[in-house]
Amino acid sequence: MRWWDIEPVLALERALFPEDAWSPGMFWSELAHARGPRATRYYVVAETASEPTGERRIVGYAGLAAAGGLGDVQTIAAARDHWSTGLGSRLLTDLLQRATAFECAEVLLEVRVDNTRAQRLYERFGFEPIGFRRGYYQPGNVDALVMRHRAQDTAQDTAQDRETHDGARETAGN
Repeated sequence: MRWWDIEPVLALERALFPEDAWSPGMFWSELAHARGPRATRYYVVAETASEPTGERRIVGYAGLAAAGGLGDVQTIAAARDHWSTGLGSRLLTDLLQRATAFECAEVLLEVRVDNTRAQRLYERFGFEPIGFRRGYYQPGNVDALVMRHRAQDTAQDTAQDRETHDGARETAGN
């Protein structure tokens, strides 16, 4: 993800998470830590090109923060018209590979307790529930389920996941 992707990402963010969408400043701040030799963030976008104009459209995005051997999935989202296409799996695979490059022993994430679609995706990748954060998502005061993935399982899980589940994914962000 680059600075010129922020506006289309924000449009998708608002469509998917109308109550608790990130602000432009949040994305700018995250991207400020995603470049250079001391980068602690990684953000990626997925895009398609329309026929016949070739105009690009961002259909998904994801971000990871890493520090001290711990990764944290900051966000992951796919446009509704790309659910069940495998896009969520590809984005999560990319984040887990980057966590390995950042030498993260574990990757954590928070997901809305009412977002069972995303929870199923994370479970297929080996994430396990480890706790709750009460009232985490505001302003709706929705609880978050905290999930953890141990890095030693990443290569095995993602290879197995591609073999058994490719193309059968639905995803939503956290």
